[in-house]
Amino acid sequence: MFEDLQALAPDPILGLMADFRADTNHRKVDLGVGIYKDADGNTPVLESVKAAEAYLLQRQSSKAYIGPAGNPEFNHLLQSLLLGEGHPVVSSGRAVSIQMPGGCGALRAGAELIKRARPGATLWVSDPTWANHIPLLGSAGLKIVTYPYYSVEQSAIRFEAMLQALEQTDPGDVVLLHGCCHNPCGADLDPGQWEKVAELLQRRKVLPFIDVAYQGFGEGLDADVAGLRLLAQRLGEVLVASSCSKNFGLYRERAGGLTVIGETRAQVAAVHSQVCNIVRSLWSMPPDHGAAVVATILGSENLRSQWQYELARMRDRINVVRAQLVDGLTMAGAGEFGFIARQRGMFSFLGLAPDQVEQLRRQFSIYMVDSSRINVAGISAENCEYVCDAIASVCR
Repeated sequence: MFEDLQALAPDPILGLMADFRADTNHRKVDLGVGIYKDADGNTPVLESVKAAEAYLLQRQSSKAYIGPAGNPEFNHLLQSLLLGEGHPVVSSGRAVSIQMPGGCGALRAGAELIKRARPGATLWVSDPTWANHIPLLGSAGLKIVTYPYYSVEQSAIRFEAMLQALEQTDPGDVVLLHGCCHNPCGADLDPGQWEKVAELLQRRKVLPFIDVAYQGFGEGLDADVAGLRLLAQRLGEVLVASSCSKNFGLYRERAGGLTVIGETRAQVAAVHSQVCNIVRSLWSMPPDHGAAVVATILGSENLRSQWQYELARMRDRINVVRAQLVDGLTMAGAGEFGFIARQRGMFSFLGLAPDQVEQLRRQFSIYMVDSSRINVAGISAENCEYVCDAIASVCR
């Protein structure tokens, strides 16, 4: 059966990880893999997570399935985190959340839902976007086209070009938007731009599909979902894929959710049944542990406060590192990189050519993807000067 299958090239990120691990240079720096790292280069388990896990270990009485829709308390609390307790769609019962195995599961289940509801819909994704968006969503059979979003040369959002492209959407199309901390460019829409996007989507009768992977990593838990909440208020239908990997540090536990906002309670009930049916055909039942940890934290006043403190420290570290990186590159004579300090989240494009990226890898053991997207969290006080001097050397 398998004799005609050919080996595929490794995923660029996974290949980069393997190359980094094999590198024997003690000064090597990993700026490629998109996970949070602290000042020591570790991806820590949050103290609030450890406390929640200890609580669950003592009190959990069963390992039975939790059902296709997942943990009800997790679903309720995650929805409140995204939309806020007082949001009209919550109080009116027009929103439903279903636990997913991470943001990836939410994206794929959302794509399957779109395929069922509107088989001929076109899905519009930003250029650039997260590398796994198109494989995840396209594998469901959706037609995908791109809209302009960010110019590496100008280090700025191409907002007018974005609006012009989205004016070509048809009623029933879907537009994928990054809720905050855009991956890979770190450049987010401002409140005025969200207003214009909301007006366009409402007028063109287009469904927004919002990927919220980094809530709390940009400006704060509420500020980071202000655009989402605006669209939820203005539009009758919204899809949201959210992840707990980054803000709770639960990468390997695969905790996330798909939230669907509909016109009526009856519509939402129908959607819920469809999503549960989709889930049954994909992974049958979601994993329990990560969602249980999140529900325990969000459901406890003390643990929630501790988690918010830890999240703020991660966010502040990233923003401080951005400023330090700009200062270091300026002092090293690398050129103008002030845009890095104005962006949010873990990622930015340096605007280097592939041969410069290769030189950094070969000569200095500094690893990043060929597009020169970097994970800012890979910078520390220990390696910042080395990285800045290396970048300056390849820019001259």
